Amino acid sequence: MAGHSKFANIKYKKERSDSKRSKIFTKVGRELAVAVKQGGSSPETNSRLRDAIAKAKASNMPNDNIDRAIKKAAGELGSVNYESVTYEGYGPGGVAVIVKALTDNRNRTAANVRNAFTKGGGNLGQTGSVDYIFKQIGEIFIEKSPNVNEDELMMQALDAGAADFIASDEGWEITTEPNDFTKVVDALKDTYTIFSAEVIMQPLTMAPPLSAAEEIKGFNKMIDLLEDDDDVQDVYHNLDGE
Repeated sequence: MAGHSKFANIKYKKERSDSKRSKIFTKVGRELAVAVKQGGSSPETNSRLRDAIAKAKASNMPNDNIDRAIKKAAGELGSVNYESVTYEGYGPGGVAVIVKALTDNRNRTAANVRNAFTKGGGNLGQTGSVDYIFKQIGEIFIEKSPNVNEDELMMQALDAGAADFIASDEGWEITTEPNDFTKVVDALKDTYTIFSAEVIMQPLTMAPPLSAAEEIKGFNKMIDLLEDDDDVQDVYHNLDGE
């Protein structure tokens, strides 16, 4: 279990990502490729590409890798057609789960996602079965640092269009409407070290923590199988404390 603090959760995910760096870069590279195909290679006119670049940088993907991925997508994407697919379902204990994937083979991805739910003791549901429990937001984290003036950071974030600013012992959480996410990241990235930045699906209601050892084991297995799948880009759930 990752712990209750949002920063602890983000750190836990980053530590997991560090051990799977090439896989993370592959997934982010796929997002960049799809964004280029849908809206062109200029981030100035392609908001989806701007968001993908922000996510890539927050994942510590080197700028050279980002540039190569964009150029490759612009010139060579051709025969590879990825499409966005969303899966919804319930994990052990009735935990709501949303899985977002980019795939060139829907049958393969659907089978893998269904297998992960089944092995974890969950059930894949119909479209719309849990989507109403979540809302889309931009989420930016900046770690606590003596070099950061909190009032200045808050004013810059709010002036750029942030919806909320939350201070904690570990740092600052800045949330935005999805359309304002890139604008806020751009306003902060040159002055502050952004620990994490991503447009996410935030749960509106939380499921109670799992208590049965078998449910906890099944939930963790389901999440691991989903996150290890190359087609799966993001996994969201409403389990309290995770």
